[in-house]
Amino acid sequence: MDMPIPSQRVLDRKAAIVARLRAVLPADAVIDDPAETRAYECDALSAYRCQPMAVVLPRTTEEVAATLKICAADGVPVVPRGAGTSLAGGSMPSEDSVVLGLARMNRVLEVDYDNRFVRVEAGRTNLSVTGAIEADGWFYAPDPSSQLACAIAGNIGMNSGGAHCLKYGVTTNNLLGVTLVTMAGDVVEIGGPYCDAGGLDLLGLICGSEGQLGVVTEATLRILPKPEGARPVLIGFSSNEIAGACVADIIRAGILPVAIEFMDRPCIVATEAFCHAGYPDCEALLIVECEGSEAEIAEQLGLIRQIAMRHDPVEFREAQSEDEAKRIWLGRKSAFGAMGQIGDYMCLDGTIPVSALPQVLRRIGELSVEYGLEVANVFHAGDGNMHPLILYNANEPGQQEQCERLGAEILKACVEAGGCLTGEHGVGIEKRDLMEVQFDAPDLEAQMCVKDVFDPAWLLNAAKVFPLHVSAARRAG
Repeated sequence: MDMPIPSQRVLDRKAAIVARLRAVLPADAVIDDPAETRAYECDALSAYRCQPMAVVLPRTTEEVAATLKICAADGVPVVPRGAGTSLAGGSMPSEDSVVLGLARMNRVLEVDYDNRFVRVEAGRTNLSVTGAIEADGWFYAPDPSSQLACAIAGNIGMNSGGAHCLKYGVTTNNLLGVTLVTMAGDVVEIGGPYCDAGGLDLLGLICGSEGQLGVVTEATLRILPKPEGARPVLIGFSSNEIAGACVADIIRAGILPVAIEFMDRPCIVATEAFCHAGYPDCEALLIVECEGSEAEIAEQLGLIRQIAMRHDPVEFREAQSEDEAKRIWLGRKSAFGAMGQIGDYMCLDGTIPVSALPQVLRRIGELSVEYGLEVANVFHAGDGNMHPLILYNANEPGQQEQCERLGAEILKACVEAGGCLTGEHGVGIEKRDLMEVQFDAPDLEAQMCVKDVFDPAWLLNAAKVFPLHVSAARRAG
C-alpha cells in the first residue's frame, strides 16, 4: 500500500517540533522515543505499518488546539486517532506525522434525561457510554462489533453502525453535536442538544469525514430509554441465496426488527468450534431480533415466521429465555474472534441494496472460487452492510496481494449492484484506490474542495480517502 514520501524538511526539524510541543503540553503528553511510538505504527489493519515522528496524548480540547497550532505552523501532518480499531487503515501514520490520540479524553461531561442526550469526550469507548446511563434505564444505540474498545471519535469519523442500527440508525442518526478543533487550532461548536441546528448541516459533513476536516474532542449523543423487552430468533437455510431472499422479503413486508444478522457456513463452523453456541448444521443462518412489549414482539415474530416458512428453513428457533437469547447471539458476537482462530483474514465493508443480497452473495461465491481463497460472510443483513472475510495465509508469498485483488473485486461488485464501498469502516487507505470506481472526477473534485475549506494545507490525515494521484497536487501545496 503506497504512502506519500515523507517530508525531509519536517523530519530534519523533529527535535525542534517535539520541543515546541513539550513546551505547551504536560510532560507525559508527548512521546517521541521510537520504542514507544511503535505502539502507534498501525491500527487494526495491521498488514501495513509505519512509525510516526511523534505521538501526542492530550487530556483537554485546549491541548488539542495547542498541538494543532504548532503542527500547522511547521507544516507537520497530523493523524487523529481514537482507539486504533480501524479496519481500513484510517489512523495509520506516515513517517513525518504526529499522531494525535484521544484515549485520555474519556470523561462523561453531562447527562440530561429530560432532553435525552449525553455529552462525552470523544475518546470515551462506545460501550462505556451506555455503561454510564444503563442503570437509569437508558442506552446509546449504535453498537459496532468493536464497541468494547472503539472510541466515539472513531465512530464519528467512520459513521459506524452495528447490529442494532437497522432500527436505530448509524452514528449520524444519533449524533447531535460536536466540539471540533480545526487544523488552525480554532475550537468550534457544531450542532447541539436539540433536534435540528440552524444554518448549514455541518454536523452531517463532519460525521464520516475520517479525520480529514478537524479533530472531534467532544460529542453530544442522543440516548434512548431501554425497550420493554427483546427476543431473537435463529433461522437456518440451505443456501446463502435463500437466506438473502428471506431478508429481502422481511424488509419488503414493512417489518422493522431491531436487527437482522447473517452468517454463512464457514463462519458457523468456526464459531461453533470457538464458543459452542449450538447453531444448526446449515449453509446460512439469520438472527432476527424484535423488541417492544410482549404483544408487539409476538406479532412481529409471528409475521417473520410466516415469511421464513416460505423459504423452507432448516430450522426456526425462537428464544424462550434470556439464556437462550444470549446463546443465539453468542456466535454472532464471537464471529470475528472465531475466524481469527482459523488464520489470517481480511474483513471487507461494502454496502448494497437489500434486494441485491442474493445476487451479490452468489457473485462473492463465484469470485472466491476464481481467486482460490475461501470467503466467510457475516454481516448486518437488514441494512445491506456486508462484511465478507477473506481467508488467506500471510506467510505464503503472494497470498496477501491475491487477497487484496479479490477484495477489490468484491467491493466493485457491491458498487455495481447499486451499493457503495463502505458502510461503517470508512475508506482509509484500504479502499482509497477504489474511490474512482464509485466516483467520477467531478465528484472527487467536489469532495476535495470541501477539504480545501477546512484544511487548506492538507495536513489532516491527508494520505487517506482520496487516491494519491488525485490528491497529489493539493498535498504538495
